[in-house]
Amino acid sequence: MFIVILVVDAILFGGAGRLDWPAAWALTLLFFLFLVLMLSWGLKNARALLEERIRPAGEVKSWDKIVLKIYNVLRFAVLFIAALDAGRFRWSVMPGIFQIFGAAVFVVLGLIVWRTMCANSYLSSRARIQSDRNQKVVTTGPYQYVRHPMYVAIILLNPCLALILGSWWAIIPAALICPVYMVRTWLEDRMLLDELAGYRDYASRVRYRLVPGVW
Repeated sequence: MFIVILVVDAILFGGAGRLDWPAAWALTLLFFLFLVLMLSWGLKNARALLEERIRPAGEVKSWDKIVLKIYNVLRFAVLFIAALDAGRFRWSVMPGIFQIFGAAVFVVLGLIVWRTMCANSYLSSRARIQSDRNQKVVTTGPYQYVRHPMYVAIILLNPCLALILGSWWAIIPAALICPVYMVRTWLEDRMLLDELAGYRDYASRVRYRLVPGVW
């Protein structure tokens, strides 16, 4: 948890070249609170889930490793471009109301992530079939509406980071994360249809992967 915060802060304050950046400190606080709450809840209610998300035990699909590398580059770009823009050079100016909006949506997305973790004890951070954990199809909670609610949260979270930090330019790499995760969703969905018992029946009932009525 602290490594994550330190890495984020190193990118933000290192790129900005200064420590007196209130928006970056606000984001640090939001991250800290989110991670503390998730860790506290997980240690009490879902230790196996935490272990799976931190250190997946089984074989991860090769295509997922490539997708995650692209995602990590874009995630770094969101933070670093925001640091250069809002923290150092002020290439763009964002009204404070948008930063407040970004923070509010961040909190809502945090609740969606938590609700998704509550519903799905197999919510791995990597694409793999968890035969070692006797994985079963999950149909409750957010999974009643879309097949991949966690990915919805991730796609929306990154633009929120750009808004909280006050950088219009950082929204560009944040937006590029959307097609990357659409590809990941499609590939993972195909994997689940082929390899997870019961998923094909679930997919026939919950038709949409990310956006109800759209896709």
